[in-house]
Amino acid sequence: MIFGAGPDRRTIAEILRDETFGGVLMLVAAAVALIWANLDHASYDLVRDVRLGPLSLEHWASDGLLAIFFFVAGLELKRELTVGSLSRPADALVPIVAAVCGMVMPAVVFLLINLPARGGRPEGWAIPMATDIAFALAILGVVGRGLPASLRAFLLTLAIVDDLGTIAVIATVFTDTIRLGWLLGAAGCVLLWWLLQRRRIDRWWIFLPLGVLAWVCTLQSGVHATIAGVAIGLVTRSGLREDHPPVERWEHVWRPVSSAVAVPLFALLSAGVSLSPRVLAQLVHEPLAIGVVAGLVLGKTIGVFGGAYLTARFTRAELAPGLRWREVFSVAVLAGVGFTVALLVSDLAFPDDPGLAEHAKTAVLIGSVLAGILATISLTRRSRSRRRVSNVD
Repeated sequence: MIFGAGPDRRTIAEILRDETFGGVLMLVAAAVALIWANLDHASYDLVRDVRLGPLSLEHWASDGLLAIFFFVAGLELKRELTVGSLSRPADALVPIVAAVCGMVMPAVVFLLINLPARGGRPEGWAIPMATDIAFALAILGVVGRGLPASLRAFLLTLAIVDDLGTIAVIATVFTDTIRLGWLLGAAGCVLLWWLLQRRRIDRWWIFLPLGVLAWVCTLQSGVHATIAGVAIGLVTRSGLREDHPPVERWEHVWRPVSSAVAVPLFALLSAGVSLSPRVLAQLVHEPLAIGVVAGLVLGKTIGVFGGAYLTARFTRAELAPGLRWREVFSVAVLAGVGFTVALLVSDLAFPDDPGLAEHAKTAVLIGSVLAGILATISLTRRSRSRRRVSNVD
Protein backbone atom coordinates (compact mmCIF):
# COMPACT_ATOMS: atom_id res chain seq x y z
CA MET A 1 0.00 0.00 0.00
CA ILE A 2 1.26 3.48 -0.92
CA PHE A 3 0.46 6.76 0.82
CA GLY A 4 0.83 10.23 -0.65
CA ALA A 5 1.43 11.30 -4.21
CA GLY A 6 4.36 12.08 -6.44
CA PRO A 7 7.81 12.17 -4.83
CA ASP A 8 6.30 12.09 -1.32
CA ARG A 9 4.76 8.62 -1.77
CA ARG A 10 5.67 6.15 0.98
CA THR A 11 4.86 2.47 1.41
CA ILE A 12 3.72 1.03 4.74
CA ALA A 13 7.14 -0.62 5.20
CA GLU A 14 8.91 2.71 4.67
CA ILE A 15 6.67 4.36 7.24
CA LEU A 16 7.40 1.57 9.73
CA ARG A 17 11.14 2.04 9.25
CA ASP A 18 10.82 5.60 10.47
CA GLU A 19 12.01 5.79 14.09
CA THR A 20 9.39 8.40 14.95
CA PHE A 21 6.53 6.18 13.82
CA GLY A 22 8.05 3.17 15.60
CA GLY A 23 8.29 5.17 18.81
CA VAL A 24 4.65 6.24 18.47
CA LEU A 25 3.54 2.61 18.01
CA MET A 26 5.46 1.62 21.11
CA LEU A 27 3.95 4.49 23.08
CA VAL A 28 0.42 3.54 21.98
CA ALA A 29 1.00 -0.10 22.94
CA ALA A 30 2.31 0.92 26.36
CA ALA A 31 -0.68 3.23 26.90
CA VAL A 32 -3.09 0.43 25.97
CA ALA A 33 -1.32 -1.91 28.40
CA LEU A 34 -1.54 0.64 31.22
CA ILE A 35 -5.23 1.35 30.62
CA TRP A 36 -6.08 -2.34 30.30
CA ALA A 37 -4.14 -3.37 33.41
CA ASN A 38 -5.64 -0.62 35.54
CA LEU A 39 -9.19 -1.28 34.37
CA ASP A 40 -9.06 -5.07 34.63
CA HIS A 41 -5.74 -6.44 35.86
CA ALA A 42 -7.14 -9.97 36.12
CA SER A 43 -7.90 -10.23 32.40
CA TYR A 44 -4.56 -8.61 31.54
CA ASP A 45 -2.68 -11.20 33.61
CA LEU A 46 -4.84 -13.98 32.16
CA VAL A 47 -3.84 -13.05 28.61
CA ARG A 48 -0.17 -12.66 29.51
CA ASP A 49 -0.13 -16.11 31.12
CA VAL A 50 -1.69 -17.93 28.15
CA ARG A 51 0.74 -20.67 27.13
CA LEU A 52 1.73 -21.33 23.55
CA GLY A 53 3.91 -24.41 23.57
CA PRO A 54 6.72 -24.18 26.14
CA LEU A 55 6.32 -20.46 26.96
CA SER A 56 3.62 -18.03 28.03
CA LEU A 57 2.72 -15.09 25.81
CA GLU A 58 4.68 -12.79 28.14
CA HIS A 59 7.81 -14.93 27.80
CA TRP A 60 7.36 -15.30 24.03
CA ALA A 61 7.40 -11.50 23.89
CA SER A 62 10.47 -11.02 26.11
CA ASP A 63 12.48 -14.04 24.93
CA GLY A 64 11.24 -14.38 21.35
CA LEU A 65 10.02 -11.10 19.92
CA LEU A 66 12.77 -9.09 21.58
CA ALA A 67 15.30 -11.38 19.88
CA ILE A 68 14.14 -9.75 16.62
CA PHE A 69 14.66 -6.31 18.18
CA PHE A 70 18.18 -7.28 19.29
CA PHE A 71 18.91 -8.85 15.88
CA VAL A 72 18.13 -5.51 14.23
CA ALA A 73 20.25 -3.78 16.91
CA GLY A 74 23.11 -6.18 16.12
CA LEU A 75 22.82 -5.45 12.40
CA GLU A 76 22.80 -1.71 13.07
CA LEU A 77 25.80 -2.02 15.37
CA LYS A 78 27.70 -4.02 12.73
CA ARG A 79 26.92 -1.41 10.09
CA GLU A 80 28.02 1.44 12.35
CA LEU A 81 31.25 -0.42 13.26
CA THR A 82 32.19 -0.91 9.60
CA VAL A 83 30.97 2.14 7.70
CA GLY A 84 29.13 4.34 10.19
CA SER A 85 29.76 6.54 13.19
CA LEU A 86 31.80 3.88 15.03
CA SER A 87 34.07 3.00 12.10
CA ARG A 88 36.66 5.49 13.36
CA PRO A 89 36.78 5.27 17.17
CA ALA A 90 38.75 8.52 17.38
CA ASP A 91 35.80 10.41 15.88
CA ALA A 92 33.32 8.60 18.10
CA LEU A 93 35.34 8.80 21.32
CA VAL A 94 33.22 11.52 22.95
CA PRO A 95 29.84 9.75 22.58
CA ILE A 96 31.41 6.34 23.35
CA VAL A 97 32.81 7.54 26.68
CA ALA A 98 29.57 9.42 27.32
CA ALA A 99 27.64 6.16 26.81
CA VAL A 100 29.88 4.23 29.20
CA CYS A 101 29.62 6.93 31.87
CA GLY A 102 25.90 7.09 31.15
CA MET A 103 25.65 3.42 32.15
CA VAL A 104 27.90 3.57 35.19
CA MET A 105 26.47 6.69 36.82
CA PRO A 106 22.80 5.53 36.91
CA ALA A 107 23.94 2.28 38.52
CA VAL A 108 25.96 4.23 41.10
CA VAL A 109 23.01 6.52 41.88
CA PHE A 110 20.72 3.51 42.21
CA LEU A 111 23.11 1.68 44.54
CA LEU A 112 23.62 4.74 46.75
CA ILE A 113 19.85 4.92 47.27
CA ASN A 114 19.44 1.14 47.63
CA LEU A 115 21.95 0.37 50.35
CA PRO A 116 20.98 -2.96 52.00
CA ALA A 117 21.22 -1.37 55.44
CA ARG A 118 18.39 0.99 54.46
CA GLY A 119 16.17 -1.76 53.12
CA GLY A 120 17.13 -1.22 49.51
CA ARG A 121 17.17 -3.74 46.66
CA PRO A 122 20.68 -3.48 45.16
CA GLU A 123 20.01 -6.35 42.72
CA GLY A 124 18.10 -3.87 40.55
CA TRP A 125 21.23 -1.80 39.81
CA ALA A 126 21.15 -2.49 36.05
CA ILE A 127 17.56 -1.33 35.46
CA PRO A 128 18.28 2.41 34.86
CA MET A 129 21.33 1.75 32.67
CA ALA A 130 19.59 1.41 29.30
CA THR A 131 18.47 4.12 26.86
CA ASP A 132 15.55 3.28 24.59
CA ILE A 133 16.92 4.06 21.13
CA ALA A 134 13.52 4.09 19.41
CA PHE A 135 11.87 6.46 21.88
CA ALA A 136 14.91 8.72 22.13
CA LEU A 137 15.32 9.08 18.37
CA ALA A 138 11.56 9.57 17.96
CA ILE A 139 11.53 12.46 20.46
CA LEU A 140 14.59 14.04 18.85
CA GLY A 141 13.01 13.68 15.40
CA VAL A 142 9.77 15.37 16.48
CA VAL A 143 11.03 18.27 18.63
CA GLY A 144 14.61 18.60 17.41
CA ARG A 145 13.91 19.91 13.94
CA GLY A 146 16.47 22.52 13.02
CA LEU A 147 19.17 21.01 15.20
CA PRO A 148 22.35 19.80 13.44
CA ALA A 149 22.46 16.27 12.01
CA SER A 150 25.57 15.66 14.11
CA LEU A 151 23.38 15.72 17.23
CA ARG A 152 21.40 12.75 15.93
CA ALA A 153 24.67 10.96 15.12
CA PHE A 154 25.84 11.66 18.69
CA LEU A 155 22.62 10.19 20.12
CA LEU A 156 22.72 7.20 17.76
CA THR A 157 26.31 6.37 18.72
CA LEU A 158 25.45 6.84 22.38
CA ALA A 159 22.42 4.55 22.16
CA ILE A 160 24.23 1.83 20.19
CA VAL A 161 27.12 1.65 22.67
CA ASP A 162 24.57 1.75 25.48
CA ASP A 163 22.73 -1.21 23.91
CA LEU A 164 25.97 -3.15 23.54
CA GLY A 165 26.87 -2.57 27.20
CA THR A 166 23.41 -3.58 28.39
CA ILE A 167 23.54 -6.72 26.25
CA ALA A 168 26.85 -7.62 27.89
CA VAL A 169 25.27 -7.14 31.32
CA ILE A 170 22.30 -9.35 30.42
CA ALA A 171 24.61 -12.06 29.07
CA THR A 172 26.93 -12.12 32.08
CA VAL A 173 25.03 -10.94 35.16
CA PHE A 174 21.56 -12.37 34.61
CA THR A 175 22.65 -15.91 33.86
CA ASP A 176 22.39 -18.28 36.83
CA THR A 177 22.99 -21.72 35.32
CA ILE A 178 24.87 -22.46 32.12
CA ARG A 179 24.11 -25.66 30.19
CA LEU A 180 27.38 -26.05 28.34
CA GLY A 181 26.10 -28.41 25.65
CA TRP A 182 23.31 -26.06 24.58
CA LEU A 183 25.68 -23.06 24.75
CA LEU A 184 28.17 -24.83 22.49
CA GLY A 185 25.30 -25.61 20.13
CA ALA A 186 24.38 -21.91 20.00
CA ALA A 187 28.02 -20.97 19.40
CA GLY A 188 28.16 -23.55 16.61
CA CYS A 189 25.11 -22.01 14.93
CA VAL A 190 26.66 -18.54 15.10
CA LEU A 191 29.94 -19.90 13.73
CA LEU A 192 28.11 -21.62 10.85
CA TRP A 193 26.23 -18.35 10.16
CA TRP A 194 29.57 -16.53 9.97
CA LEU A 195 31.09 -19.16 7.64
CA LEU A 196 28.10 -19.06 5.29
CA GLN A 197 28.35 -15.28 5.25
CA ARG A 198 32.05 -15.48 4.45
CA ARG A 199 31.26 -17.76 1.50
CA ARG A 200 28.68 -15.20 0.31
CA ILE A 201 25.78 -17.62 0.49
CA ASP A 202 22.55 -15.58 0.46
CA ARG A 203 19.66 -18.03 0.85
CA TRP A 204 17.00 -16.92 3.33
CA TRP A 205 15.69 -20.48 3.66
CA ILE A 206 19.08 -21.46 5.09
CA PHE A 207 19.58 -18.53 7.46
CA LEU A 208 16.04 -18.37 8.86
CA PRO A 209 16.06 -21.95 10.29
CA LEU A 210 19.65 -21.47 11.41
CA GLY A 211 18.70 -18.29 13.30
CA VAL A 212 15.76 -20.06 14.95
CA LEU A 213 18.04 -22.96 15.94
CA ALA A 214 20.57 -20.51 17.44
CA TRP A 215 17.72 -18.92 19.43
CA VAL A 216 16.48 -22.31 20.72
CA CYS A 217 19.97 -23.37 21.78
CA THR A 218 20.57 -20.04 23.54
CA LEU A 219 17.21 -20.26 25.32
CA GLN A 220 17.99 -23.78 26.55
CA SER A 221 21.55 -22.86 27.56
CA GLY A 222 20.41 -20.55 30.37
CA VAL A 223 21.72 -17.38 28.67
CA HIS A 224 18.95 -14.94 27.82
CA ALA A 225 17.65 -15.84 24.36
CA THR A 226 17.89 -12.29 23.01
CA ILE A 227 21.69 -12.67 22.96
CA ALA A 228 21.29 -14.97 19.95
CA GLY A 229 19.80 -12.10 17.95
CA VAL A 230 22.71 -9.80 18.75
CA ALA A 231 25.32 -12.47 18.00
CA ILE A 232 24.06 -13.39 14.54
CA GLY A 233 23.52 -9.71 13.73
CA LEU A 234 27.15 -8.95 14.56
CA VAL A 235 28.53 -11.77 12.38
CA THR A 236 26.41 -10.82 9.36
CA ARG A 237 28.50 -9.71 6.38
CA SER A 238 28.87 -5.97 6.00
CA GLY A 239 30.44 -6.22 2.55
CA LEU A 240 32.35 -2.96 2.20
CA ARG A 241 32.74 -3.58 -1.53
CA GLU A 242 29.11 -4.57 -2.09
CA ASP A 243 26.38 -2.15 -3.10
CA HIS A 244 23.74 -3.85 -0.94
CA PRO A 245 25.42 -6.15 1.61
CA PRO A 246 23.32 -8.49 3.79
CA VAL A 247 23.70 -6.28 6.87
CA GLU A 248 21.87 -3.48 5.04
CA ARG A 249 19.34 -5.64 3.21
CA TRP A 250 18.32 -7.58 6.31
CA GLU A 251 18.07 -4.48 8.45
CA HIS A 252 15.86 -3.03 5.72
CA VAL A 253 13.61 -6.12 5.84
CA TRP A 254 13.49 -6.77 9.58
CA ARG A 255 13.27 -3.23 10.97
CA PRO A 256 9.53 -2.89 10.15
CA VAL A 257 8.91 -6.28 11.83
CA SER A 258 10.78 -5.08 14.90
CA SER A 259 9.15 -1.65 15.12
CA ALA A 260 5.60 -2.68 14.13
CA VAL A 261 5.30 -6.12 15.73
CA ALA A 262 8.06 -7.17 18.12
CA VAL A 263 8.54 -4.08 20.27
CA PRO A 264 4.86 -2.95 20.44
CA LEU A 265 3.73 -6.47 21.44
CA PHE A 266 6.47 -6.61 24.07
CA ALA A 267 5.31 -3.23 25.40
CA LEU A 268 1.69 -4.42 25.39
CA LEU A 269 2.54 -7.54 27.40
CA SER A 270 5.08 -5.92 29.76
CA ALA A 271 4.01 -2.34 30.49
CA GLY A 272 0.71 -3.18 32.19
CA VAL A 273 1.49 -2.07 35.74
CA SER A 274 -0.75 -0.67 38.44
CA LEU A 275 -0.85 3.11 38.75
CA SER A 276 -3.40 3.29 41.56
CA PRO A 277 -2.94 6.06 44.16
CA ARG A 278 -2.09 3.44 46.77
CA VAL A 279 0.70 1.95 44.66
CA LEU A 280 2.08 5.37 43.68
CA ALA A 281 2.05 6.49 47.32
CA GLN A 282 3.95 3.34 48.23
CA LEU A 283 6.55 3.92 45.51
CA VAL A 284 7.33 7.41 46.85
CA HIS A 285 8.87 5.78 49.92
CA GLU A 286 10.39 2.73 48.23
CA PRO A 287 14.19 2.86 47.58
CA LEU A 288 13.81 0.61 44.52
CA ALA A 289 11.45 3.00 42.73
CA ILE A 290 13.31 6.11 43.85
CA GLY A 291 16.60 4.61 42.68
CA VAL A 292 15.24 3.75 39.22
CA VAL A 293 13.72 7.20 38.68
CA ALA A 294 16.78 9.01 40.03
CA GLY A 295 19.09 6.79 37.97
CA LEU A 296 17.21 7.57 34.75
CA VAL A 297 16.65 11.28 35.30
CA LEU A 298 19.77 12.31 37.24
CA GLY A 299 22.27 9.50 36.72
CA LYS A 300 21.91 9.43 32.96
CA THR A 301 22.16 13.21 32.61
CA ILE A 302 25.21 13.49 34.85
CA GLY A 303 26.92 10.45 33.34
CA VAL A 304 26.39 11.28 29.67
CA PHE A 305 27.12 15.00 29.87
CA GLY A 306 29.96 14.59 32.38
CA GLY A 307 31.59 11.81 30.36
CA ALA A 308 31.37 13.83 27.14
CA TYR A 309 32.68 17.03 28.73
CA LEU A 310 35.62 15.39 30.54
CA THR A 311 36.63 13.49 27.40
CA ALA A 312 36.69 16.69 25.33
CA ARG A 313 38.42 18.55 28.16
CA PHE A 314 41.26 16.12 28.87
CA THR A 315 41.84 14.40 25.51
CA ARG A 316 42.25 15.52 21.92
CA ALA A 317 38.74 14.35 21.10
CA GLU A 318 36.26 17.06 20.16
CA LEU A 319 32.56 17.49 19.54
CA ALA A 320 31.42 17.38 15.93
CA PRO A 321 31.74 20.78 14.22
CA GLY A 322 28.76 23.02 14.90
CA LEU A 323 27.54 21.04 17.91
CA ARG A 324 26.98 23.01 21.12
CA TRP A 325 27.38 21.82 24.68
CA ARG A 326 23.86 22.97 25.55
CA GLU A 327 22.56 20.61 22.87
CA VAL A 328 24.68 17.78 24.25
CA PHE A 329 23.13 18.46 27.66
CA SER A 330 19.64 18.15 26.13
CA VAL A 331 20.59 14.78 24.63
CA ALA A 332 22.01 13.71 27.99
CA VAL A 333 18.59 14.35 29.54
CA LEU A 334 16.96 12.49 26.64
CA ALA A 335 19.17 9.47 27.34
CA GLY A 336 17.15 8.96 30.51
CA VAL A 337 14.25 7.65 28.43
CA GLY A 338 14.65 3.97 29.23
CA PHE A 339 11.84 1.66 28.20
CA THR A 340 12.20 -1.56 26.21
CA VAL A 341 15.42 -2.96 27.69
CA ALA A 342 14.78 -1.41 31.12
CA LEU A 343 11.46 -3.27 31.33
CA LEU A 344 13.23 -6.47 30.33
CA VAL A 345 15.94 -5.99 32.96
CA SER A 346 13.24 -5.35 35.60
CA ASP A 347 11.96 -8.88 35.04
CA LEU A 348 15.48 -10.33 34.97
CA ALA A 349 16.51 -8.57 38.20
CA PHE A 350 13.55 -9.95 40.17
CA PRO A 351 12.64 -13.29 38.55
CA ASP A 352 11.13 -14.71 41.74
CA ASP A 353 9.25 -11.63 42.90
CA PRO A 354 6.69 -10.35 40.35
CA GLY A 355 5.61 -7.61 42.79
CA LEU A 356 9.05 -6.03 42.91
CA ALA A 357 9.42 -6.42 39.13
CA GLU A 358 6.12 -4.57 38.67
CA HIS A 359 7.24 -1.78 41.01
CA ALA A 360 10.49 -1.48 39.04
CA LYS A 361 8.55 -1.30 35.76
CA THR A 362 6.28 1.40 37.17
CA ALA A 363 9.36 3.38 38.17
CA VAL A 364 10.83 2.88 34.67
CA LEU A 365 7.67 4.34 33.13
CA ILE A 366 7.63 7.29 35.55
CA GLY A 367 11.33 8.04 35.09
CA SER A 368 11.13 7.69 31.31
CA VAL A 369 8.13 10.00 31.05
CA LEU A 370 9.81 12.57 33.30
CA ALA A 371 13.07 12.42 31.33
CA GLY A 372 11.12 12.64 28.07
CA ILE A 373 9.21 15.74 29.19
CA LEU A 374 12.36 17.48 30.43
CA ALA A 375 14.23 16.57 27.24
CA THR A 376 11.34 17.79 25.07
CA ILE A 377 11.35 21.17 26.82
CA SER A 378 15.13 21.47 26.55
CA LEU A 379 15.33 20.35 22.90
CA THR A 380 12.49 22.68 21.93
CA ARG A 381 14.40 25.62 23.42
CA ARG A 382 17.60 24.59 21.61
CA SER A 383 15.70 24.23 18.33
CA ARG A 384 14.13 27.68 18.71
CA SER A 385 17.53 29.16 19.48
CA ARG A 386 18.93 27.66 16.27
CA ARG A 387 16.05 29.02 14.23
CA ARG A 388 16.46 32.52 15.70
CA VAL A 389 20.16 32.53 14.79
CA SER A 390 19.33 31.25 11.31
CA ASN A 391 16.71 33.99 10.80
CA VAL A 392 19.15 36.68 11.92
CA ASP A 393 21.79 35.40 9.49
